[in-house]
Amino acid sequence: MQKARLNKLSEWLKQQETDVAFISSTENIFYLTNFHTNPHERLLGLFVFKEAEPFLICPGMEVSQARSAGFDGEIIGYADHENAWDKVRTAINKRGQEHAEKAAVEKELLSFARAEQLLQILTQANLVSAEDIMNQLRLIKDEKELDILRQAAELADFGVEVGVQALQSGISEMDVLAKIEYELKRKGIREMSFSTMVLFGQKSGQPHGNPGLTALKSGDFVLFDLGVVLDGYCSDITRTFAFESISEKQNEIYQTVLDAQLKALAASMPGTRIGELDQIARDVITDAGYGEYFPHRLGHGLGISVHEFPSMSHTNNDLLQEGMVYTIEPGIYVPEIGGVRIEDDVYITSSGNETLTKFPKELQIIK
Repeated sequence: MQKARLNKLSEWLKQQETDVAFISSTENIFYLTNFHTNPHERLLGLFVFKEAEPFLICPGMEVSQARSAGFDGEIIGYADHENAWDKVRTAINKRGQEHAEKAAVEKELLSFARAEQLLQILTQANLVSAEDIMNQLRLIKDEKELDILRQAAELADFGVEVGVQALQSGISEMDVLAKIEYELKRKGIREMSFSTMVLFGQKSGQPHGNPGLTALKSGDFVLFDLGVVLDGYCSDITRTFAFESISEKQNEIYQTVLDAQLKALAASMPGTRIGELDQIARDVITDAGYGEYFPHRLGHGLGISVHEFPSMSHTNNDLLQEGMVYTIEPGIYVPEIGGVRIEDDVYITSSGNETLTKFPKELQIIK
């Protein structure tokens, strides 16, 4: 599988008359090699050529992991006291690629310092963007990826279930968060997709609020936003509940968000313009009088990164394709009342969609 992905990148280089791609992000290297690591400040790089064999450079202590992950090209390790770029120069020269005229890099991710070091070796090269091709390669999920994403979504459902069961008067946001992550770790999850959100009352009205020691009380909205990383792939779910009671206004807000989410979900099928989904949900919320309280896009692509291509914004004119996975997460956030967000992970099938996250989303009042 990884060899086929590398071949697609190499073919793209030929089509674009680009000599080499320097891939340095953890996520893209994982996609192309199945090797997942966080090198911290150390150099991690995959060099793919139009007409030469690829090579991977990584810290020497991780060479065996890279090999066992399945990458069968040359793997160059280096010690902390060595200059990794000297080894890159040697490998490039050995392949006769030192006179490359075009090099594709992740422009949005590559640091200026790394770009300078690369251009000290490829002195004749102009840098072009590799973002588009990597986004396109990762856009359509294969069956193996989908299977992992389904399992990750199931674990996200479990996390919400644990959170709901932990709710009781006076408990703090951080207490509930700790219970969620503890139970997920007991199931083997080492890493969350992002910082888990558990928000009570008015704090649920902060789209990216920070959990703290706020205590739960009757009449509060409770918003959970969480996800796990499983075998390198992310899940992402949001559910909102009412604790013990709910006001008429809170109920109206909840039902409006649910209606918006369900309508956008119903329109999720191959050939639909991505921006249309956002507009469908936004129109529901605007028509109910809450347009100013829906400040973000409808969702985002999901896979190796929790936020990846495509952006589910009303300005996106790309069409949905079979194999895409993304989130649908409309929300209404009223400062003095609180907020409601309902989010699912969605896979586009040949004729419609499959919702990977399955925790019930009809209004629940937790007693």
